[in-house]
Amino acid sequence: MKFCLAVVLTLASVVSAQQPAPAAPQTDQPIKGQMPTLGRPTQVTDEVPVFDFDYFLGKWTFEWEVPEGPLGPAGKITGSTTYKKVDDGFYEADTDAIGPAGPFKVKERIAYNKANKAVSRQVTDSRGFSYLQLGPLGGDLGGEYNIFFLSEPFTVKGKKIQIRNQIRMQSPLNYKGATTVSVDGGRFMNYGNPWWQKQVTGVTSK
Repeated sequence: MKFCLAVVLTLASVVSAQQPAPAAPQTDQPIKGQMPTLGRPTQVTDEVPVFDFDYFLGKWTFEWEVPEGPLGPAGKITGSTTYKKVDDGFYEADTDAIGPAGPFKVKERIAYNKANKAVSRQVTDSRGFSYLQLGPLGGDLGGEYNIFFLSEPFTVKGKKIQIRNQIRMQSPLNYKGATTVSVDGGRFMNYGNPWWQKQVTGVTSK
């Protein structure tokens, strides 16, 4: 009887060893931040790594509550932005969105100068306007980076418009905007805080 039990346990062990292990969740790309793993606390003498603009590559979805103004009526804008790399330092972004006045598209042509830590983008909006923006890109040892864009003045419905955008890259899967708009040379007023979440297979953005 002991012999039979030993044989059964041995066979069970062999069968168990032959069963494949559960597959690990797969993602389309590694999810990691811009900061390297130092294996120690950061120090004030540490250098902030140069931002890798490939961070943006892929598809992001967003929501944006906007007030009424020359750019359109008040309400909620939802949609997606897809970034692709054209060449070293050059990128494009295509946005498909639906707002209070209906669907629209935005095309961005982006240049990133690593040496000068600066970004420029040409924005073309299907609602009937386009503009150029320039801005510095900075970061901290906590791994959070920011772009501060300022547009050239442009005209919409007879109004002179200027836009400021702050873009905060808060994590590998989230970045947030803070937009202010000046009309006819007036002070910059809040135009909402859109939030983008990256779409990655097998990962849920929080």
